[in-house]
Amino acid sequence: MRRTDFTYELPTELIAQHPKPERSASRLLHVNGMTGQWFDRQFVDFPSLLRPNDLLVFNDTRVIPARVFGVKPSGGRVEIMLERILSGQRILAHVHASKALRTEVPILLAGGVIAQFIARRDDLFELELSVEPLSFFVEHGALPLPPYIDRGVQAEDTERYQTVFSRELGAVAAPTAGLHFDQAMLARLSDLGVRSAYVTLHVGAGTFKPLRVDDLDQHRMHSEVVQVSAAVCDAVAQARAHGGRVIAVGTTVVRSLETAAAQGVLQPCQDETRLFIRPGFKFNVVDALLTNFHLPESTLLMLVCAFGGYDTMMSAYRHAVTTRYRFFSYGDAMFIEPSLFTPTDTLLP
Repeated sequence: MRRTDFTYELPTELIAQHPKPERSASRLLHVNGMTGQWFDRQFVDFPSLLRPNDLLVFNDTRVIPARVFGVKPSGGRVEIMLERILSGQRILAHVHASKALRTEVPILLAGGVIAQFIARRDDLFELELSVEPLSFFVEHGALPLPPYIDRGVQAEDTERYQTVFSRELGAVAAPTAGLHFDQAMLARLSDLGVRSAYVTLHVGAGTFKPLRVDDLDQHRMHSEVVQVSAAVCDAVAQARAHGGRVIAVGTTVVRSLETAAAQGVLQPCQDETRLFIRPGFKFNVVDALLTNFHLPESTLLMLVCAFGGYDTMMSAYRHAVTTRYRFFSYGDAMFIEPSLFTPTDTLLP
């Protein structure tokens, strides 16, 4: 398959620019990937689609205020978008400047901090700060909203662009499927006997990067740090032993679990992943997927098509456009069950 196979027409007014007043107020497109049927629901219906002993796996990463601005001695402005903290005081970052960075020219940042250019790493820049990076970004950085949100950061974003269960600081983009859950929803699921587990994948800015090649065989995925603990592996085993399903909350969880099961057996993993999931991929762990709607021609859409079936998912996306679902980070959700029990609802055309 080629990149252009994953194109769909999306009116710009369907790109959600603000979150709903309540986290769980989104719509939910419920897709049976085995039969190609789908149902228009509300996210508050999600618990009714689950069973006791199902296991929901969440990504507990927390978004760093990753965008800062600096200035060269000449007065030229520099924008730094953190991608990852390396050892010591070094970072990897996306950098935008009017002229190329030079190793001998410092970048002056807030609080008297200096960033020194070290080297290029493909599209990224290795920089060394004069202070410990994480505390600097937490104190001086701005929240990095996705490029398709066409406005500045507002007060609502400080809370709503983080999941309620986020705890491991390290991402520069939110795992957006988790944004639909509030504490009341989590409590409701627990009361129903649905279990929870948490992986960590620190989402990088590369998640928004468009493919530059049409031949998918030529694409090299960006690298992201992932951690799947022994406790998660045990929770998956227990869910399976009790007849439950493993349900990934977001594509980042899919990539985490399937990376940890790359040898065919799920095992603890603390590593970097470049796993590119596209149609033809064999899933070893995930039984169902809750996700948001993704950009045309993106690797995330390719993952969704691999999971739910290409024809089914592209048809579901066209339906979502026609029925005016809200798209991307602050948008609505989709629940994909490739081996769904047959519901009693009246099928949509």
